Amino acid sequence: MNPIFLPEGPALVVEERLRILVVADLHFGAEAEFARRGVHIPSNSTDRMARVRSCVEAADPDILLLLGDVKHSIPFTNRQELRELPEILAAFRRLTDVRVVPGNHDMGLERFLADDELLPKDGVVIDGTGYLHGHTAPAGVLAGHLLVVGHHHPVVHLHDEVGCALRAHPAYLLAEIDDSCFGDGGHAPADSPTRALFVPAFFELAGGLDVAQIRKSRMSPLSRCIRDESAEVFLKDGTYIDSLEGLTLQSGAGPAR
Repeated sequence: MNPIFLPEGPALVVEERLRILVVADLHFGAEAEFARRGVHIPSNSTDRMARVRSCVEAADPDILLLLGDVKHSIPFTNRQELRELPEILAAFRRLTDVRVVPGNHDMGLERFLADDELLPKDGVVIDGTGYLHGHTAPAGVLAGHLLVVGHHHPVVHLHDEVGCALRAHPAYLLAEIDDSCFGDGGHAPADSPTRALFVPAFFELAGGLDVAQIRKSRMSPLSRCIRDESAEVFLKDGTYIDSLEGLTLQSGAGPAR
């Protein structure tokens, strides 16, 4: 399986029997939460929907898989989300079938979804690839598969001889995962280690976590189990950057720990 990267997302197409378009961390309703903290910006939901539509039109998928944090506010659903989410999801359904792996911000989202649209929060395997948001321990059935993961909002900083050449650019981190992250005893076959592809956030104001800091952050069970020596970094258009260890050495920070 060779994923197709859609930089206008950032988004990802995975194809075996089905063609699946993956979009992570949309965070609809975030503007209302910003306003509660004194930062007033207009809702950008319409533009975000248009970007999703462009990705769907480019990919022509069988399924649009929303990889968690479709909404933003927790633990409740704010007025912006109550107003916007029904039409947003209806618009996506008019384009293609929709499935959602819920994230830590998605409490209450089930009221807007049909029963068959909501997938297990600890992940699901579709056509041999695992999908989960990433805030929970992955289900044992995911062991030994490639896992496509949201939640971590990976970005990369690139340095040159005069300083920082690229700052907080959305990026993908691909790494092997130790079996210890599977809470229910899942184990990968010796000849098929579990790998995780950490997907950047679709929401343009989501912020991000430097790829070199994801394992150190310990922000999820998966992040604690990354094997740094196997990790590689790609830009949002799929351009290969470097191994994580090579990138860390270039930055002058020393090897990742």
